[in-house]
Amino acid sequence: MKRSIRKVAVLGSGVMGSAIACHFANIGCQVLLLDIAPKELTDEEKAKGLTTDSKAVKNRVVQGSFDRSIKSSPGPIYSKKFISRIALGNFDDDMARIKDMDWIIEVVVENLDIKKKVYEQVEKFRKPGTLVTSNTSGIPIHLMAEGRSDDFKKNFAGTHFFNPPRYLKLFEIIPTKDTDADVVKFLMHYGDLYLGKTTVLCKDTPAFIGNRVGVWGLLKVIDSMRKFDLNVDEVDKLTGPVIGRPKSATFRTSDLVGLDTLIKVANNLYAALPNDEGREMFKLPEVVTQLEKNKWLGDKTGQGFYKKSKNAKGETEILTLDLKTLEYKPKAKAKFATLETTKTIDNLKDRFKVLLAGKDKAGDFYRDAFFGLFTYASNRIPEISDELYKIDDAICAGFGWELGPFETWDAVGIEKSLPAMEAIGYKPAAWVNEMLAAGHKSFYRIENGKRQYYDIPSKSYKNIPGKEEFIILENLSDKVVWKNAESKVTDLGDGVINFSWHSKSYTLGSSVIEGLNKAIDLAEKDYRGLVVGHQGADFSLGANLGLVFMFAIEQEYDEIDFMVRQFQNSVMRLRYSSIPVVVAPQGRTLGGGCEMTLHSDLAQAAAETYIGLVEVGVGLIPGGGGTKELAKRVSDALEEGDVELNALQNAFMNIATAKVALSAEEAREMGILRQKDRISVNKDRQLLDAKAAVIELADAGYTMPVPAKNIKVQGRTGMALFMAGIEGMRMGNYISDHDKKIAGWIANVMCGGDLSYAQEVSEQYLLDLEREAFVSLTGEKKTLERIQSILTGGKPLRN
Repeated sequence: MKRSIRKVAVLGSGVMGSAIACHFANIGCQVLLLDIAPKELTDEEKAKGLTTDSKAVKNRVVQGSFDRSIKSSPGPIYSKKFISRIALGNFDDDMARIKDMDWIIEVVVENLDIKKKVYEQVEKFRKPGTLVTSNTSGIPIHLMAEGRSDDFKKNFAGTHFFNPPRYLKLFEIIPTKDTDADVVKFLMHYGDLYLGKTTVLCKDTPAFIGNRVGVWGLLKVIDSMRKFDLNVDEVDKLTGPVIGRPKSATFRTSDLVGLDTLIKVANNLYAALPNDEGREMFKLPEVVTQLEKNKWLGDKTGQGFYKKSKNAKGETEILTLDLKTLEYKPKAKAKFATLETTKTIDNLKDRFKVLLAGKDKAGDFYRDAFFGLFTYASNRIPEISDELYKIDDAICAGFGWELGPFETWDAVGIEKSLPAMEAIGYKPAAWVNEMLAAGHKSFYRIENGKRQYYDIPSKSYKNIPGKEEFIILENLSDKVVWKNAESKVTDLGDGVINFSWHSKSYTLGSSVIEGLNKAIDLAEKDYRGLVVGHQGADFSLGANLGLVFMFAIEQEYDEIDFMVRQFQNSVMRLRYSSIPVVVAPQGRTLGGGCEMTLHSDLAQAAAETYIGLVEVGVGLIPGGGGTKELAKRVSDALEEGDVELNALQNAFMNIATAKVALSAEEAREMGILRQKDRISVNKDRQLLDAKAAVIELADAGYTMPVPAKNIKVQGRTGMALFMAGIEGMRMGNYISDHDKKIAGWIANVMCGGDLSYAQEVSEQYLLDLEREAFVSLTGEKKTLERIQSILTGGKPLRN
């Protein structure tokens, strides 16, 4: 059966239901969000003379939940305009509307009896063949399908999103024995291609895969913490970015998610798993039970493992909970010799070898926590999964880890670790030793550019299904055609090459610029086109501020001028090369990274692209063509003879306020992405999509564009209007004198400088003005103070 998902009903509007509804709206679906109708009036409703039959009363629950979701941060929706795709209603009045839906997703309270009552209503109205799925995180899927019709059972499965659905990539799909195979195949494909998720096919076991292993691992961290007498600050230092996990690490993550969620999952697992050899880990420590009694559940209750407070000076400070005394104390700086030894090791896999070999308390903690995790994960096969890669996929996508348990074990070295594991009482599943005995030394390997996993039943390696088409740069080391210390050029096949870089924070220093120009040279000589992008956490945080600061302190302004000119020339080559160039931004794409995107023939942005020209934050203006380009785009959009200062003012404000788009869709609304630019909802597919776009441009007969000489600028007329506004802001004390100076330079470039009347100028003319402004501002004391503050870890100084 061919399925097309245009209309989706979400039943239940709580935190997850509203967020799931928003994500379907993000990808273009029309959504119906329903919840219960209240049976009693509030005092406010009584005062208004409303009754329980009033629409406002009946939709009170769904409206309140949805409004809270939309206002939450980070936001669940790509663009506010997508809110119109979501209709609200209640079960009493609107359940009949599900007959028009292509997919019905149940997200009501975690109570089997309530879910079954909802499904009875669904059966009355759904048309045969309609998908019905549950977002349950703990109730067995087969129990929910009991008593339903054959058609319902055939089209029913569990589809478990992780919270928040927009940002966390895990999408667990849990069929029952009655679920049609084509339904499973469809859900796997749709989750990947349209929802942008890492789709993981799970067995119908307690908590499925992600929470089963992830929650055990989190509780194991607390167990190891107690063994080695560590505190909350120390553990969060040890379990954050240094081991490839989110900055929120262990306890801050718990506060964000809510300790009650962890408690609920752990208690359910303890009750449901009498034969699990690691079951006792799900028995919550006494301190967690006490926090629950105190209602110290994290951010939702105002305090948890951390608490915001005011010190004697009235300043906000973060206090940390002492788990021994349950008193809050000032945050303590954590320091370990083992961590010091890894500061210069950028590669996470190499770092793990050092961390687990540490001779101090940190090393002891890592060995106990990870060896326990390795043991538990290996024993879950085949109980929760027949394939080990599914466990890694679920943990990485659901908990934001860079490496899953088996990937981490590979990094440490399986054979080398076994004696150390057994020495402290950890014995992995028998199949691990059998694998090593058969001569297989790793869980994963690269074969012909494809990543393969060790398949336990066949005792051989197999390609990871569903990812055969993906372009993974890490797997293409034998396809690198050029490289330097910070960048490389990789042959993607079909006449397309890729330029990627791995500098600190993906900054655009001299080595990266050298690589970019080399990539263009190679593409123009021997290839059809070029993709610019990589698969790191962010695209680029812009220029190397340390270098700018050094030259400015030494007053080497000619060096700064040369550096900016070199970057301008390189960015202009992206547009005016003889081959199509597609730039693929994702994550934070700031300053120079944004300017690279602006000058592409086409951008293939990840949906989660946070992009903007942020140079004002360090006392500068965009100097790599960004200011010029926004002025050019306003000019290009004008009808002949038209003067549209409003559009120019919007572009000016985007730069002057250092505005950053919080999604690719928002970037399109800001004019940073064009209507022709494309968006990949699944970041894993982005380079594949970008390569296809290059081929499409080449096949269409790509012609090298001609540098523009007809950019309409407003000269003194525009400058007068801008300066009047800037002066008003200064007089109202909304900006400082330094801010006023920066804004004046932005206006100067966008209006074409000191021209007596509106006229057309060239791109190079505006680039020269832009560079003059950038260099001039590096001589300002306030600019240097801001740069120094950022380089030393402080916030930019504002007056």
